[in-house]
Amino acid sequence: MVGMKKWDTFSIVNYVFLTLFCLLTLYPIIYVIAGSFNEGNDYMRGGVYFFPRVFSLASYEIVFNDDRLYTGFFISISRTVIGTVTSVLFTAMVAYAMSRKTLMGRNAYYWLNLMTLFFSGGLIPYFLVLKNLHLLDSFLVYIIPTLFSVFNMIIFQGFFREIPEELHESATVDGAGDFRIFLQLFIPLSMPVLATVGMWNAVWHWNSFFDAMLFTNSEKLMPLQLYLMKLIKEADVLTATSKYVPPQAMKNFSVQTVRMAAIVVSTVPILCIYPFMQRYFVTGIMVGSLKG
Repeated sequence: MVGMKKWDTFSIVNYVFLTLFCLLTLYPIIYVIAGSFNEGNDYMRGGVYFFPRVFSLASYEIVFNDDRLYTGFFISISRTVIGTVTSVLFTAMVAYAMSRKTLMGRNAYYWLNLMTLFFSGGLIPYFLVLKNLHLLDSFLVYIIPTLFSVFNMIIFQGFFREIPEELHESATVDGAGDFRIFLQLFIPLSMPVLATVGMWNAVWHWNSFFDAMLFTNSEKLMPLQLYLMKLIKEADVLTATSKYVPPQAMKNFSVQTVRMAAIVVSTVPILCIYPFMQRYFVTGIMVGSLKG
């Protein structure tokens, strides 16, 4: 009975703590959503915490009438899809080669790759390399530099090593080459880790803005997060967006409500996709822990 009472007390405390933690996590989202749907002048009075006091869609009209939003969506979606697929396949291919004991110079390649995790040439040499490769102010600057990740390669390599060698030998006896073995044998068997690393890459590409800020100048290459950052940091959002609405409608929104509307619009896509990818993430982590 004593043990049962302690367990009940622990359960109650645990559930209370998790509930409070969940509310603390959700409240900033609720606060931003409520502010984005509130009328601008009324929001400036304060006191809008959970629900909009005076409902208005004016801030969303401003955001959706801004052409930079659609350009940012297109660039972000394009770099997320293309960058994720190419990075996962290229990194997995390198990891497959590194997992083969017959690869000549495998240890040297491994330590050279591992050294790049601890030492870097710095931002200026990196910029000069991209400049000499003619990648500046180009969409490829989002794709080519991210094709290979040493960290992800190590994860793939550890997973590939756990695949029974007998499967590889059997495929080799049947006349399959390395490319065919990689594509038709290793890739199907590695879907959990592929989905996990793919989700990491997709979230990174979707949230990335620093590379666009440094290596591109054209607004046609501006991803959604860079557009959002500029909108949040603009000294006078109303000046930048007033051309999209008539003067009589200016009172329906404010700098803060427009910023909140932009945050909501940019966050909704990843919030919709993440729950469907979460199960792959959990599966990949569980498989990795079991195989470790």
